[in-house]
Amino acid sequence: MNMTQYAVTDPATAEVVATYPTATDAEVQAAIEAAHKTGRTWAKSTTVAERAALIRKVAELHEQRREQLADVIVREMGKPRDQSLGEVDFCAAIYQYYADNAEKFLADEPIELLDGEGSAVIKRSPIGVLLGIMPWNYPYYQVARFAGPNLVVGNTILLKHAPQCPESAELLQLLFLEAGFPQGAYVDIRATNEQVANIIADPRVAAVSLTGSERAGAAVAEIAGRNLKKCVLELGGSDPFIVLSTDDLDATVQAAVDGRMENTGQACNAAKRFIVNESIYDDFLAKFTEKLLAAGEGIAPLSSEQAAVRLEDQVKSAVEAGAKLTAAGERKGAFFPPAVLTGVTEDNPVYRQELFGPVAVVYKAGSEEEAVQIANDTPFGLGSYVFTTDSEQAARVADKIEAGMVFVNAVGAEGAELPFGGVKRSGFGRELGRYGIDEFVNKKLIRVVD
Repeated sequence: MNMTQYAVTDPATAEVVATYPTATDAEVQAAIEAAHKTGRTWAKSTTVAERAALIRKVAELHEQRREQLADVIVREMGKPRDQSLGEVDFCAAIYQYYADNAEKFLADEPIELLDGEGSAVIKRSPIGVLLGIMPWNYPYYQVARFAGPNLVVGNTILLKHAPQCPESAELLQLLFLEAGFPQGAYVDIRATNEQVANIIADPRVAAVSLTGSERAGAAVAEIAGRNLKKCVLELGGSDPFIVLSTDDLDATVQAAVDGRMENTGQACNAAKRFIVNESIYDDFLAKFTEKLLAAGEGIAPLSSEQAAVRLEDQVKSAVEAGAKLTAAGERKGAFFPPAVLTGVTEDNPVYRQELFGPVAVVYKAGSEEEAVQIANDTPFGLGSYVFTTDSEQAARVADKIEAGMVFVNAVGAEGAELPFGGVKRSGFGRELGRYGIDEFVNKKLIRVVD
């Protein structure tokens, strides 16, 4: 039996603050039944506008409780407090966005007929119970971009959070209830992996959305496929940060450091591979190394000591295969000092791996073509960053990059209105924006012939 341990362990001190019981099979069955029953009645008896008003209340509660919500995730996964507050604020903006736009996004869509009399229209309606499987790195934001749009649609949600985030997960369930959602609309479940497999297979469950590792994504997609369920997967990333030219090297270096250090480097869409034109490579590397290593002063811990050990092992294997390491010190518990790897060749094991933490790999490119080739030479395709003073080059390179998202001359430019997702082994489907609300709806055609 794979027992999943739900517990709050402060990564800064390794202290187990609280443990939570895993759901019994009977509790899982009751949760599925509650979500199924509520989905059949509530979605039909409420309008999009009424459900949007409830999501607006969720946004307001995030604003009112932001300090409390932030404190919880600082303790659960070690996020710096200012970034924790920022995450809560972004969630409020996402819920607000769907409250403001849901009626427009879900409105009936007439189709112009090629020939024949009458009319044709697409009506969007809920598909039922959705299972959400969420990771620890953004405990509120990951939920917001899944639950926000889908509750407005009228789908109901079973939310299985990361085992190290039981407190924030429980808080969110209480918050949705306080906002006025009925029992069963949003249900937090502390399930084991075996129970999750059974939930996906259950005929009362319509679809599943997972954000997490490739391994988890493959396991979930396999069970979903066998049971003919749709899934959305947002998996790993090893996002390239391409520097072709700059008229302010210091600002570009700062953007690179910010892009790598967001959430202590634990973001799937963080800049991870820095691909720099040879004409500015030496200057960039010197300034970037100095600034990244300096960011180790007062650095937050990684999410767990286990995560830090895993990263340490990857870095060791990179060095054993010939890479050069410049680091700000040694790992201490869950605290991992920032580091820069250079000389990572194609035969190096980390060349095609994702480094989840404050370690940057820097590559030299002899041309625009070579920069694009290195950028695309990865199994992942989530986000990417292009820095250049030449707008035509920016457009050209952005077109050639194999990724779900390209950000030109900026990091941290995500927004509630901008679709988020990837290609290749980074998964499929989109969250946020208009596309995020369209993943789990029945786009029903009604064709009337006069």
